[in-house]
Amino acid sequence: MNISEILTEWYEIHKRNLPWRGIENPYFIWISEIILQQTRVSQGWNYYEKFISRFPDISALANASEDEVLLLWQGLGYYSRARNLHHTAKHILKYFNGIFPNRYETLIKLKGIGEYTAAAILSFAFKKPFPVVDGNVNRVISRFFGVTEPVDLPDVRKKIYILAKNILNEKKPDIHNQAIMEFGALQCVPQNPDCANCPLQSGCVAFSKNCVEKIPAKKPKKEVENRYFHYFFVKQNEKTFIRKRQESDIWRNLYEFPLLETEKNLSETEIFDSQEFKKLFPDFSKFTILNISQIIEHQLTHQKIFTRFYEISLSQNFANSYFFENFKNIDFAEISDFAVPKLIENYLKN
Repeated sequence: MNISEILTEWYEIHKRNLPWRGIENPYFIWISEIILQQTRVSQGWNYYEKFISRFPDISALANASEDEVLLLWQGLGYYSRARNLHHTAKHILKYFNGIFPNRYETLIKLKGIGEYTAAAILSFAFKKPFPVVDGNVNRVISRFFGVTEPVDLPDVRKKIYILAKNILNEKKPDIHNQAIMEFGALQCVPQNPDCANCPLQSGCVAFSKNCVEKIPAKKPKKEVENRYFHYFFVKQNEKTFIRKRQESDIWRNLYEFPLLETEKNLSETEIFDSQEFKKLFPDFSKFTILNISQIIEHQLTHQKIFTRFYEISLSQNFANSYFFENFKNIDFAEISDFAVPKLIENYLKN
């Protein structure tokens, strides 16, 4: 069975018309691959088009401010991807004169570019024989060859990479890689794949052993951490207060309202009586509570954020140095100019 030939024939019939498909510009390929990490195609499509419209080449991206890059990325999540894109664009502009490297050993050293992304760039843009192994390819390979061990173990990842390389069409690595990725996305899907109409059915170990739904196996998921956020949306006439998150934590370098994080969910009275709140608002007589939201749950990969927003009016003559030294005092209408977490974006919209 010539697996690559079968996949390519299937691909020519079933492939989707995607804006990054069939192009050879390594910059565009890089942008699309980074956006599509942890992102559905339907969501990433619009971000990709906005991103390359605003930053049509490495120079445009490298010369932009990080705030501008993050603002355009707002809503996609996993913001380290955007920060790494910006950092690597600057690096390529400075050390490679803005020309994308075409050697694996060079690409893999660039921030935010791992084995998969390097292989995608090299095969799609430069037609070099590197197999791509993303989640879709993992699923196709592990099912077809009957790999039952958890695919997120290092030794198993190496095994799948070797299997993927063995079936690679080295003369047309770009078409082969696109085909197997698309096959995993549309045919060999995670749940209820259409095995009855699968062109690889006769050679598929998982199908023959009736264990398709059990493959690929993964290690037990990391326990989700619960966090409790209390955001204070402080208004003073037409102005509000935001600050940039600097900690090595979620949403680094995004902007947010004054925040109080607690170890457990606290009532409104417990919040107002806490020493942390009194440190944030030492003269509470100058404040008026306008509204307190219900608890909003926001799910991240390994964290669940339980959040309440407190809308507070600040008297006009209040000039606490803590606020004015640690926060930006901006017109409320300007807040859309700053990249904020999706959680805050949704609250403002509602």
